[in-house]
Amino acid sequence: MTDTLTPTATPLCDRMRAIGEWNPNWDPFYELDPDWTEKFMTMGVAPMLKGVLDPKTIEFLSIAVDASCTHMYGPGVRRHIRKALKLGATQEEITAVLQLTSILGIHTMSLGAPILQEELAAHKAAAPSPR
Repeated sequence: MTDTLTPTATPLCDRMRAIGEWNPNWDPFYELDPDWTEKFMTMGVAPMLKGVLDPKTIEFLSIAVDASCTHMYGPGVRRHIRKALKLGATQEEITAVLQLTSILGIHTMSLGAPILQEELAAHKAAAPSPR
């Protein structure tokens, strides 16, 4: 936990707020521990700052994360689509990102369907036979 007597410098978090990259859902954990939040954000942006991936690819990945069934953050999807378009992304490329991301939901069926089949078989086996 952060020492409440010593203010914590959070230059990255402050910059993210200033340029409109801050998700207000991060406010509660920032308020609880600004130092941890600053370190977390620094770790999260490190791959982007290293220049290994081009900016358009980073926007595609950001679209995928924000649109994924485990995140579903509409404002981020909108922001990253706008950025991708400004970087020259095509409608087809962004559609492909969304289509690939939508496949994450298939895991619900690949996990649940076999379990359903097993449970139906067990239920049938345990049920008294009709007379």
